[in-house]
Amino acid sequence: SPPLGDAFRGYELFEHQLKAIQIGAAGGDFVVTSGTGSGKSLTYIAAVFDHLFKAGTPLPSGVTAVVVYPLNARVNSQVEELRRYAENYKQARGEEFPIRFAKFTGQEDITRRQELEAEPPHILLTNYMMLELLLTRGGQRTLRQAIYDELRFLVFDELHTYRGRQGADVGLLIRRIRSRAKHPVVCIGTSATMI
Repeated sequence: SPPLGDAFRGYELFEHQLKAIQIGAAGGDFVVTSGTGSGKSLTYIAAVFDHLFKAGTPLPSGVTAVVVYPLNARVNSQVEELRRYAENYKQARGEEFPIRFAKFTGQEDITRRQELEAEPPHILLTNYMMLELLLTRGGQRTLRQAIYDELRFLVFDELHTYRGRQGADVGLLIRRIRSRAKHPVVCIGTSATMI
């Protein structure tokens, strides 16, 4: 979609990024394995942005993408990256970035969690334990339903970290989400060390 170029102004895509974005935009699952700093996260963010920009205005309410990271530090750094894309868009178009994003990691206080309930973000960044808690405990019913009602993308960054029992837990989590989601869910993974 045309606004995608505004969000990624100043970026030049590598071949692996372009191919992955095309697959995601077409509704296909994919895994990107390339070195650290090679722009893996841009592939899934671009696929999600493209979907949302094509949805028109106003954007659908609810959580369109859940992005799962193994560490909260990675969640925090990705929020900063999303802010840069939003600023690029604002400078290029002279208007506010329409896509909302937020983290849900356990570091947020009750007030912030209530804000997320009142206005769920389009992109939710979290870790797999918090996603499991969000989907199974009694609280956050509105946010949980916003995921099941609108989810289109489920992303696992650093895919190689999910092995053994943790890998089985994540596999069950993915199955739970896909079975309850009202729309087909594109699954995306990234890793710097998987072959």
